[in-house]
Amino acid sequence: MTVTVDGPGTWRVGDGSAVEFIDAQAEWAPFAREVLIETAKKYHGFVTYKDLAEQVQLRSGVRTRSQMRNWLGSVLVIVADEGSLKGEPALTALCVRTDETAGEGFAHVVALTGAEPSVDLEPLAATERMSCYRLFGAEIPTGGGHPALTPRVASARKRAAAAIVRPVVVCAICNMQVPASGVCENSH
Repeated sequence: MTVTVDGPGTWRVGDGSAVEFIDAQAEWAPFAREVLIETAKKYHGFVTYKDLAEQVQLRSGVRTRSQMRNWLGSVLVIVADEGSLKGEPALTALCVRTDETAGEGFAHVVALTGAEPSVDLEPLAATERMSCYRLFGAEIPTGGGHPALTPRVASARKRAAAAIVRPVVVCAICNMQVPASGVCENSH
């Protein structure tokens, strides 16, 4: 079958033949694992969903017209389940959204642990990434290294912490705001 504008939604690049979507996901999973392991070999490395999706399709020779959000999560679930059976840390923690936050692939792993759905994924992902770096041979700095948020997440959290509004202290006598000295100039 040749790929045309009206051709298959998922196809083999070499000959244009259609590939069943479920078969494509099974073919993509080992390549996703391969890319994630390569990523784990770089201390504080991570890969975006977009880059992972492109690498998986390029390496496998199987392409899809389907939007990444409709298939990559399922592929990462396969990778996560395989890693879990092998007793490995969550490789899916290495895959982040374009804003560098942990995505659905990692959320699946956290859900399997029974953690609350509202749990902050970022520190958990940082810890899992660190475990991946250690297991897959990243060059860890002297002293053992440390789990780290991705740069954009760390920066956003730093800005948010700096923007915390401090409560206004008001004088109990004159009801005016007390200066930084803590002494009301109107009442004392």
